[in-house]
Amino acid sequence: MSKTDKRRHVSGEVLLNAKETAKIEKIWHVLGKATLRKPPKKYDYVEELAYLQLELIKLQEWVRMKGLRVCVLFEGRDAAGKGGVIKRITQSLNPRVCRVVALGTPTERERGQWYFERYVAELPSRGEIVLFDRSWYNRAGVEHVMGFCSEQEYHEFLRSCPVFEKMLIRSGIILIKYWFSVNDAEQERRFQERMSNPIKRWKLSPMDIQSRRHWVDYSRAKDEMFAHTDTKKSPWYVVNADNKKRARLNCIAHLLRQIPYHDMTPLEFHLPPRQATQYKRPKMSTQRFVPEIY
Repeated sequence: MSKTDKRRHVSGEVLLNAKETAKIEKIWHVLGKATLRKPPKKYDYVEELAYLQLELIKLQEWVRMKGLRVCVLFEGRDAAGKGGVIKRITQSLNPRVCRVVALGTPTERERGQWYFERYVAELPSRGEIVLFDRSWYNRAGVEHVMGFCSEQEYHEFLRSCPVFEKMLIRSGIILIKYWFSVNDAEQERRFQERMSNPIKRWKLSPMDIQSRRHWVDYSRAKDEMFAHTDTKKSPWYVVNADNKKRARLNCIAHLLRQIPYHDMTPLEFHLPPRQATQYKRPKMSTQRFVPEIY
């Protein structure tokens, strides 16, 4: 790919995202009050996404008003599309109500703590939704496969995790777990796309590259994890992520159905008149303005 083609590819990607966002915001005003429904057989992706995002706003207000605590885990293969779904969920929501947790490598102090301790600190408070972009299940996946934990630590996690999650649920937390599944051919295609696209290249970590050599090991680890942690009270929901757009819509629609909520569409209100004053503001020449180069 030539430099010119690469620039066009990158700028086209940015423009596509901007158009998607602009179109969604326009549709929010058109939809008005909507209720959860089955999608039409022939649907437009952006319109359906806008509809679901409006429902997410209603859910957000319901969670805030009722003081619910919602914790959603996103796990799965590298390049399976977890980040894309999280981005579309948070795109229309208030960051004070819905926040994303993506913890990095544990510090030396955290390695000496109870394993779940640093995740407990990030759990939702009343009226809050927390989305974990990878979670405590790192121990059952990357840590186990890459040898970052001992066999004893791994088996202890498999025994204690269901108990830990049962405690969370009994405390009133609504816990929802998603596993994003993608076939090896599609994952390879996405890896190659990230390598050739400067905008997405940051998504490829050294650990992602290593995961290519451990495809079977990760599959075995996932199956073992499910065998121990896919319980009736805290089940895993598998998202077929071979098609990114369908995965986004299916996951958001499923999430909305896990929490019964009422229509909390904000009511229209009249703006009060602006305050009348004789205050004289400083001259604009005394302020530093950003150069208008566009």
